[in-house]
Amino acid sequence: MKGISSIGKAFCFVLLFVLIFTNKPIQTEAFSNQVIQKGAVGDDVIELQARLQNIGYYHGKIDGVYGWGTYWAVRNFQQNFGLPVDGLVGESTKAKLVSASNFNKQFVHDQIRKGNDFTYYAGVPIEKQIKPKARSSAQKRATATKTASNIPSGFSENDIKLMSNAVYGEARGEPYIGQVAVAAVILNRVESPLFPKTVSGVIFEPGAFTAVADGQIWLTPNQTARDAVMDAINGWDPSGNALYYFNPATATSKWIWSRPQIKRIGKHIFCK
Repeated sequence: MKGISSIGKAFCFVLLFVLIFTNKPIQTEAFSNQVIQKGAVGDDVIELQARLQNIGYYHGKIDGVYGWGTYWAVRNFQQNFGLPVDGLVGESTKAKLVSASNFNKQFVHDQIRKGNDFTYYAGVPIEKQIKPKARSSAQKRATATKTASNIPSGFSENDIKLMSNAVYGEARGEPYIGQVAVAAVILNRVESPLFPKTVSGVIFEPGAFTAVADGQIWLTPNQTARDAVMDAINGWDPSGNALYYFNPATATSKWIWSRPQIKRIGKHIFCK
C-alpha cells in the first residue's frame, strides 16, 4: 500500500507541474463561425491575437481589437502557411491556426479582466509573462459597461460593430430613420436567399456597398450609428423590407433604377 501511495503522490506532483508551468490548454471549441476582419472586436479577436502571438506572428497587446498590427500578423501567417493572403480569417485560416497554436482561454481572459500587462508566447512559462497592473477607475467603469451591454441573441459584438461601421460610412448624413433603414437593408439581405448568410458576408460582398469600395467602412462610427443598428436588430424596419437602396443624385448604375421602389427616406430611395 505504501508503494501505491508513493506512485500516486508522484503522479499528482507531475500533473500539478504540467498545469502550472505550461500554457498547453485543454482542447475546447475554437472561434465562432463568423469571418473575422479588420475592425472587428471581441472574443474571437482575443483568441486570434493570442494564437498568433503563441507562434510568434503577433507582438502587440492582446486586447480584442483587430487593428493594423493584427492585420499584418494574419497576412504573414497566411502567406507562410500557403493560404489566400487577404487578412480575412475564415474557416481555412482558423483551422490552420488552431492546428499550429494553442489557446488557454481562461488564462488570457483572466489577465484581460484583471487589467494585467501580459504576453502569450509558446515556450515561456505563462506565470513569467504576467505583469500585474492596477486598473484606474475609468478602466473599471469601462469594464462594467462592457459587461452590462446587451448583445441581441444571434448577433456577435463583431456583427454590431461592423454594421455600425457600414451605417456610418453609408448614411451618417441621413436622418436617424434613414440610418435605421440602411441597417435594416443589411439584415434583410442576411435573411434573403439571394445574399450571403452572415453580416460580414453581406457587407463585404463585392460591389455591394460604396463605403467598402472607398474605405469609409473603416471610419470610427458614432453612437447614433450603433443605436440605429440596435433598433434595426430589435425589429424596426423603416425601409419596408427593402433589399436595395441608392442615392438618385449619385447613382451610376442603370440596373438599380429597374428595381421596384418602395419609398424615399432622406437622400436614399429604398427598393425591392
